Amino acid sequence: MLTKAERTKQFILETAAPIFNQKGISGANIDDVLDAAKLTKGCLYGHFENKEDLALQVVDFMLDNNGEKMLLTISKGKTAKAKVFAFLDFYKDPLNTYLKGGCPVFNIAVESDDNFPAIKEKIAGVIRHGQEIFVSVLSQGIADGEFTDKLDPVVYAFKAVAAVEGAVVMCRAMNTAKPMHGLIKSLKAELESYEI
Repeated sequence: MLTKAERTKQFILETAAPIFNQKGISGANIDDVLDAAKLTKGCLYGHFENKEDLALQVVDFMLDNNGEKMLLTISKGKTAKAKVFAFLDFYKDPLNTYLKGGCPVFNIAVESDDNFPAIKEKIAGVIRHGQEIFVSVLSQGIADGEFTDKLDPVVYAFKAVAAVEGAVVMCRAMNTAKPMHGLIKSLKAELESYEI
């Protein structure tokens, strides 16, 4: 059971996450968070040292939350194919992502590239870990006789993630989910071509 202070901090992080995801680390400001949370500066600064501390903790919150949602989504699949399809379907509505503003991993990665080295390193670790999980799912599918060994797990995993992440941005810019549906269908068909 969380204490009142822990619940307040959690509420601030949950409130700040969509603001930082939409406006970015540089674009979000303390007043945006205070207005949305209906809190005073004193309350906010009782939980965070400054904007940088808030930003770092919001980034951690978004990455942890995204990772948990993704693992929960793919864990429902009983086969490697079902897990990959669940991953792809997670991105099927790029205009209405679970966290307003698009994929937090991609958003944070783009902004941190040149501006926030510590966050860039953190996001690189998240991406590497995600790729390792994806590759292990595909490798298990090969080991279980679900896919032929002609499937290169490293190449497919990278292609699928790069494609859907890029498609999220493109679809949001064009304000249409239709291209994403075609992409997901194509990635699923490609994976099915390796089925035994």
